[in-house]
Amino acid sequence: MKLLSSKYLWPAASLAFGVAIFLFWWLRYPYALAYQEQFQLFLFTDDYLWSRLAEPGGVARYVAEFLVQFYNNVLFGALILSLLLVAVQLLASRLSATRSPLERVLSFLPAVLTLHLLGDTNVLLTFVVSLLLVQLAMWLWQHFALKPAFRLIAGLLLLLVVYAVAGPLVLALALYMLLSEMQTSASRLAGAGRGAAFLLFAVALILVSSYLLPYPVDRLFCGLGYYRFVEVMPALMAAVAVVTAILPTVGGWLARQSRAGVIAGVLAVLLAVGGVGLLPRSYDARVYEVIAYDYLVRAQRWDAIIAKARRHQPDLPLTVCATNLALGMTGQLGDHAFEFYQNGTEGLLPAFSRNFATQFVTGEAFFQLGMVNTAQRFAFESMEAIPNYNKSCRVVKRLAETNLINGHYEVARKYLQMLSHTMFYSRWAARTMQLLGNEQAINAHPLYGRLRQQQLTDDFLFSDRETDKMLGQLFIRNPKNALAVQYLLLWPLLERQPDKFVQYYGFVQERQPYTSRMCEEALAFAFARRGQQPPQGAVSPMTARNFSDFIRVYQQQGKDAPQLGQWRGTVWYYFTKE
Repeated sequence: MKLLSSKYLWPAASLAFGVAIFLFWWLRYPYALAYQEQFQLFLFTDDYLWSRLAEPGGVARYVAEFLVQFYNNVLFGALILSLLLVAVQLLASRLSATRSPLERVLSFLPAVLTLHLLGDTNVLLTFVVSLLLVQLAMWLWQHFALKPAFRLIAGLLLLLVVYAVAGPLVLALALYMLLSEMQTSASRLAGAGRGAAFLLFAVALILVSSYLLPYPVDRLFCGLGYYRFVEVMPALMAAVAVVTAILPTVGGWLARQSRAGVIAGVLAVLLAVGGVGLLPRSYDARVYEVIAYDYLVRAQRWDAIIAKARRHQPDLPLTVCATNLALGMTGQLGDHAFEFYQNGTEGLLPAFSRNFATQFVTGEAFFQLGMVNTAQRFAFESMEAIPNYNKSCRVVKRLAETNLINGHYEVARKYLQMLSHTMFYSRWAARTMQLLGNEQAINAHPLYGRLRQQQLTDDFLFSDRETDKMLGQLFIRNPKNALAVQYLLLWPLLERQPDKFVQYYGFVQERQPYTSRMCEEALAFAFARRGQQPPQGAVSPMTARNFSDFIRVYQQQGKDAPQLGQWRGTVWYYFTKE
């Protein structure tokens, strides 16, 4: 095990670990960083600062939210996470008793566990910052050279300060202090007594603060800023805290064993293989797929969405919705909609649900259609549903836009003034502020002017069962609304109602002639069901031949015929695969 004893190995290992984490976030999950950034609104104001400092762990939360705003640039976000996790590892190494090869191997364990923990999208950076602060406090306690009486007073003061700045992770510090006192005190009994006093004091701090602060005791034990769902602490989060607290003691004990070198080698292999091999289980592919589509919709990278959907067929309502929106925004929905998985109208405009994480894509679809008030409702309700009561920079920006389009300038000004106190949105807010009250500039704006022309002038509520009627109203309002035309004609096809499609198609043709591959295929199918020929010129000869071949195979071999696969991506195939 000479390799593990090399003085150059461990700095290189820490560097390699940091580079690997940076590449992991930057290349594999950049959209997850943007996802975290959009669920907070960090303001450079005194009120925001004091609102954070007034709660246990407020310093850690303020620092974490300051750092998360840099996730707006995924390069910075990946760098921040890599530096923080390497700091966790290095501090764990500094806390080891002998810095033997075995203890250096174990020093990677808290950081690796934290990397797995961050796979849960509701884990907040506050926990990582709090963990670092607790490790720093552990290091300070390790270097206190005080007499027993002074150690008791100093320990209690240290716990009080750490609870104020880092929150309930002070319990991990108290556990470490208990083990440390039992191990280092001349009298094991006296050390155990002081250690028990530290642990009881840490628990008492949390209980007493529940009477002084407007938070229930279970929230204070779980941490006000550790997890997005405020009354939950995942088991792995608790495990990271416990491992960090006991690792110096356990590592020191293992290092004194006769086979410590062999144990170190085995642990190194297990940590490397298990740490990497089990990562996919911590990063749920389905969850991160939705986050990726949401990120691309936010960036309006329509071509990237379509390319992603072609590589792997989306099959969730939100991912299908994003794909259809991208096709519609690029004018391809009428030609290519059925080349992708469709799950009915839920994949076109999903019904509203009070879910903070899933309504942005649907809201963007309504916004681009011109249903500005509906998009505003989706945005506002999404922000109100955020479990930890944060405001959302993405939502505040959208609310400023919708109120600007609607001419509610004072309301828009309120949101823009909020954004003016941010780092990454202040310039946009300053530019947009110049549009307030300037009707000519708004009407000439490429996005806001277009949406003003498309939006409905009457404000009313509608049920999810009447969405197609609202699409029709958008078309009547502005027949050049290409997205509304595509959505209106696709809607009855997703409902598998070809006769309703014929009705809508005729309605469209009277006002703004439109055709597409989807229209030709639907007309051929609908009129064949009636035993009639479609209108002259409505269906191309090629589409007619393809449909004739499809019907022949379908009638001869049934709907399960393998040969029907060659027509996958057509309206006919969708209709026959109920």
